[in-house]
Amino acid sequence: MSAIGSSRTSAEIASQPAVWRQAAASLPRQASALPRRGERVAVVGCGTSWFMAQSYAVLRETGGHGETDAFAASEFPVGRRYDRVLAITRSGTTTEVLDLLHRLKGTVATGAVTADPDTPVMRAADAVAVLDFADEESVVQTRFATANLALLRAHLESENALPAGVLPLDDAVRDAERAVSEPLDAAVPGAEQFTFLGTGWTCGLALEAALKMREAAGAWTEAYPAMEYRHGPISITGPGRVTWAFGRLPEGLAGDVDRVGGTLVADSTGVAGSLDPLADLIRAQRLAVVCAEARGHDPDRPRNLTRSVVLEDGRA
Repeated sequence: MSAIGSSRTSAEIASQPAVWRQAAASLPRQASALPRRGERVAVVGCGTSWFMAQSYAVLRETGGHGETDAFAASEFPVGRRYDRVLAITRSGTTTEVLDLLHRLKGTVATGAVTADPDTPVMRAADAVAVLDFADEESVVQTRFATANLALLRAHLESENALPAGVLPLDDAVRDAERAVSEPLDAAVPGAEQFTFLGTGWTCGLALEAALKMREAAGAWTEAYPAMEYRHGPISITGPGRVTWAFGRLPEGLAGDVDRVGGTLVADSTGVAGSLDPLADLIRAQRLAVVCAEARGHDPDRPRNLTRSVVLEDGRA
């Protein structure tokens, strides 16, 4: 199955290795918006940005950089003490994020990461990291989300705060180049159902992969922490249904998938979880496009979605 499709979304997916390198190179001018070592931090976002916030929160706290929580912007516990709140917003216009930043103004240090420097978030946050080179024409987020996490990983790496077992970003980029070009298993796109699993920081990636499949392809997808798979979700697995893990599977789980007749996704090495998990997300993004096109959907124009959710007068 070809690595690059004809859609705008496919082109943006394919650009990610180069964009990650650019994100890492931009770190010196972005650092003022990012958390300082030892700060108690909350990271907020909506949709994809919330899932990236979850992944970063685990990376940062596990790496010893500081206590970190992640929230959907609409669910932030106002009144809880933090040293800094970091908002992730591709468009810079999302109502829930802007409302929260305005509410917090003057009470806590705030930062943001955005793709567009000409949007209200530039005034709403105290400092903003701008990844304009990662912006997208597509409604469905791909490269901005991963570039965001690449920047945050590079920041942790620069401060010797990457958790044990997490690859340096240069290695992740090399895996991303492989993820862009290697064929997808031809049997996977025809599956009826997909379950994505993660552990630690990759739980957010699993949630994001499931969202991409729903957004682009309208697919039946679910996502769980890997060790929760046996506590109910395995009941949905069977012939014609896929289990995809970000990172290595817990011991015995591959056998459980096989026992119930499910298909476990592996890469070109034949081993599930051998790619850097963020690079593996690229393969899931590609799968979403392939499935969308196979079902007659346009991945550049997903059903019922807009690029940014802007609520009239801040109300749903």
